[in-house]
Amino acid sequence: MEILNLRWLTGKAREYQKGFYLCFIDYIKAFDCVDHEKLWSVLLKMGVPKHLIVLMKNLHTNQQSSVKTEYGNTKWFNIGKGARQDCILSPYLFNLYAEHIMRKAGIDEIVGGRKIDGRNINNLRYADDTTIMAEAADDLQYLLRKVEEGRAKVGRTKIGREFCNRRTKAFP
Repeated sequence: MEILNLRWLTGKAREYQKGFYLCFIDYIKAFDCVDHEKLWSVLLKMGVPKHLIVLMKNLHTNQQSSVKTEYGNTKWFNIGKGARQDCILSPYLFNLYAEHIMRKAGIDEIVGGRKIDGRNINNLRYADDTTIMAEAADDLQYLLRKVEEGRAKVGRTKIGREFCNRRTKAFP
């Protein structure tokens, strides 16, 4: 869905002869870095009912894992952070965690993006995939700095630093 939205937005930028800059953000080991206590706090702030938070806490409490190697299995160890692997809730929980990062960044209230029905759209997100966009390179850099500041306020989630510095042609 994000690809279709980006294609539509780039088409509109071309139609109105506006610049359009994108930055694809990679959260390094995103699901592994989710701090449980911060997650419960975020869910509470987002209005998730307490009884549902208790259920999710129970899913994440006393988790253990073992790693299978060519020499056999390792000893069992406790898992103290991260979203559960292969759990249907994990992308949704990370979405809320990432939403909290963006709110801390104040990104929806600032420059960049495209006006759609009077609303400024400067980012698209799903799970650990985030795209920020702006009509000017300086605005995009500013948005990226704000996202990094928001991430730092929430903590523990690292943003990848491998950027593609080449210019690409617009979609055909």
